[in-house]
Amino acid sequence: MSDDRIEHRAADLLPEERTAGSADPRAQAAAILAESDEREDAPEASPADPPRDGTR
Repeated sequence: MSDDRIEHRAADLLPEERTAGSADPRAQAAAILAESDEREDAPEASPADPPRDGTR
């Protein structure tokens, strides 16, 4: 994962991500991107119908 990609994502956190707050937006962005990459690499591992309340 590139530093540019992380920096861009950290600068563009969604409103709900900003509201949740983070002591380290860059680390938050890296975690978000890592989870996204995992879902792209193994889409069959993602739930077909995720819960609507945002929990897993």
